Amino acid sequence: MAIGQARNLFYLCLCKDKLSKLRFFSVSSRLLLDNFIDSKRIQDFGVSGHPLSTPPQFSSLWINQRKRLNLSGFYGHPFCSMVRSEDNEEDECGKGVLGCGKRLNFVEVGGRDAVENGDNELEVCENGGLGCEKRLNFIEIGSCDAVENGDNELEVCDLDVEEGEGESEKGALGCEKRLNFVQISCRDPVEIYRELRDGIKSEKKTRGDWDTLIEIFRCFAKSGWASNQALAVYIGASFFPTAAQKFRNFCLKKCKVDIVKYLVSLGPGIEAEKFLFPIFVEFCLEEFPDEIKNFRKMVESADLTKPHTWFPFARAMKRKIIYHCGPTNSGKTYNALQRFMEAKNGIYCSPLRLLAMEVFDKVNGLGVYCSLLTGQEKKHVPFSNHVACTVEMVSTNEMYDVAVIDEIQMMSDTSRGYAWTRAVLGLKADEIHVCGDPSVLNIIRKICSETGDELVEQHYERFKPLVVEAKTLLGDLKSVRSGDCVVAFSRREIFEVKLAIEKHTNHRCCVIYGALPPETRRQQATLFNDPNNEFDVLVASDAVGMGLNLNIRRIIFYTLSKYNGDRIVPVPASQVKQIAGRAGRRGSRYPEGLATTLQLEDLDYLIECLKKPFDEVNKVGLFPFYEQVELFAGQIPTSTFSELLDRFGESCRLDGSYFLCQYNHIKKIANMLEKIQGLSLEDRFYFCFAPVNIRDPKAMYHLLKFASAYAQALPVNIAMGMPKCSACNDSELLDLETKHQVLSMYMWLSNHFEVDRFPYFKKAEAMATGIAELLGESLANARWKPELRNAVNHKKRSGKTKEKPDNFFVSDTSSRRRLQRDAASLAVHVY
Repeated sequence: MAIGQARNLFYLCLCKDKLSKLRFFSVSSRLLLDNFIDSKRIQDFGVSGHPLSTPPQFSSLWINQRKRLNLSGFYGHPFCSMVRSEDNEEDECGKGVLGCGKRLNFVEVGGRDAVENGDNELEVCENGGLGCEKRLNFIEIGSCDAVENGDNELEVCDLDVEEGEGESEKGALGCEKRLNFVQISCRDPVEIYRELRDGIKSEKKTRGDWDTLIEIFRCFAKSGWASNQALAVYIGASFFPTAAQKFRNFCLKKCKVDIVKYLVSLGPGIEAEKFLFPIFVEFCLEEFPDEIKNFRKMVESADLTKPHTWFPFARAMKRKIIYHCGPTNSGKTYNALQRFMEAKNGIYCSPLRLLAMEVFDKVNGLGVYCSLLTGQEKKHVPFSNHVACTVEMVSTNEMYDVAVIDEIQMMSDTSRGYAWTRAVLGLKADEIHVCGDPSVLNIIRKICSETGDELVEQHYERFKPLVVEAKTLLGDLKSVRSGDCVVAFSRREIFEVKLAIEKHTNHRCCVIYGALPPETRRQQATLFNDPNNEFDVLVASDAVGMGLNLNIRRIIFYTLSKYNGDRIVPVPASQVKQIAGRAGRRGSRYPEGLATTLQLEDLDYLIECLKKPFDEVNKVGLFPFYEQVELFAGQIPTSTFSELLDRFGESCRLDGSYFLCQYNHIKKIANMLEKIQGLSLEDRFYFCFAPVNIRDPKAMYHLLKFASAYAQALPVNIAMGMPKCSACNDSELLDLETKHQVLSMYMWLSNHFEVDRFPYFKKAEAMATGIAELLGESLANARWKPELRNAVNHKKRSGKTKEKPDNFFVSDTSSRRRLQRDAASLAVHVY
């Protein structure tokens, strides 16, 4: 191949005034790779009229010599670049230009005639020939040309020429040193490393080679591929840049010219990284044994692989998993709860406190004694053998006949998914009923194959199909009817919609959003479901999609985009399906569900989301138990808890079906508590899991006070007064929400620490109940525009300020009629 040193040799041959005999073959490497297997497909190039032009690596020097030597009829076979003697006579003339074991001498001749022989080989000769005792075949090794002589020895000549230094007096190229090595890319990395380690200082490099090497090692140090591969030999991601820097310095000092040329030929990129990495491994094993040993211990203590083996008692059982798979309003949870109530004892695992409380009330109302267990409440009913709990509070130590895990698709949640995974793997129950959509069905199948559990699948369809109204509200909230639920994705928009509807229509609105306590949400839901009052419209956030049974006739999406903490993004299709599915409920006033949008431009996205199949989940969440974190902390005892979490996330190993749940909110709390002295690792661990809104400064301040008092071994006081009346403006409403959250946090801490350290649980419970009632009264009387917890952040988030209330309506009758004519009036059945 006419590249690298072979090309330089070819140039030099053409530069001579007088030539002996020259035979050569040229090819582009791409053509050779594409056609090497089938030699019949290999074509000549350089032929007049042939579609392949002269190879680009040939400079104007080649063009000029081609014309001067009258080579227009030349055919070049694309096999290899080769200089060969046919007369097999050894020539000892002193004008040699290439030395590779045997000296090749070009004999000066008077004239030159181009001769094309029968083999389509070009011979330029008249009075002399090119003599070489043995046939030399040039093959490519990286950027070097190897010479295979008759003794089957592989020799390589360094033919790179530094500018101004490469030509002798007669234009010949001299190889100052013979480099004896086998093909570099196939050499044993251990051998290469030892050769570098034991060698003397490397030879001088050209400026171009040096710059290329620097760039290669810079890319290697930043390579995600190399960093991930280094984990296999216990080089952590935090230590990898340091190791890569020392490896670079080692190579620049020791690297021999053959390896330099090979690396330069590869250039910065994955090929160079793959060549260097095995040598890097040998370097690290010898240079950093202590670091590797310590990191190996860390990795072993942070091993989260095979999580099903964490629960040996559950593995000893022959469990039966029943997957109730279907959309909302299909009866899947109802059937699972029926089996739950029939069992002698059982446990129901809820995604929300609200839903656990609802099941608790329902089951007790049907005559089955059931207790309630959430982070904030522990209500034990005498003689009860059934428990309704939040999924984080489920016990994997108790034995149950039947367990129900609701909203199983939450296994893939990036923050809380670990709780569902733990329940599925660790519950000791003869029957486990999991309810949810089909997105995690394949993961459940895989888990059952690993645990040896029997899997039974029960598929459901909606009782009544969900219908999309193609006739949207066209931006006019006057079209809202009784039983409608307007869904918005920010607190501000919820109150703006409520204010606008109550101002311009005769409807009264109930309000549900995530910051409200469960008791207030239940009170608002009851108010909306009751047909004997004036509250016949619901304005809610995405919190309506889970945990409440509501008599909704039609879901109206105020918008189909929301702020995700960083920017405005479309609402995920799975969430749209979950929320829209709340319309229509078997046994209610509205058995058939409708869904539409406020704006016509959002309708197509709504239909697309509802028709889209559920996305298949490939991984589910995991998070370590405290005991695992404690074991890991023993390897780095001087680290703070925040640093410990980062090191654990870096060091932990996971199977392909699992991911480590996000812990940024835990880190933020850990950083806040860092200066508090007297807290043990276990104390910090549980304080960081307390239910607090990390974006609410007041709530975070109270958590800090609670932790400080606890660290001083003092009884933790609530230190907060009870409001005397309902809110008169949005600022007071926000204050009520924060106070209830602080009380809820106190109750949670009281249930997770010693009772005598948080002695005011009853007082906190009574205050929380009173504030929940005040919040309900405040929402019923709300007539104000909403305020923001953080106006600066909101301005960054929204970009523009919109005057919404007066723009909700299309006041021009003719314009409205025109929009209605443009909108399709047919309903679309989605499922």
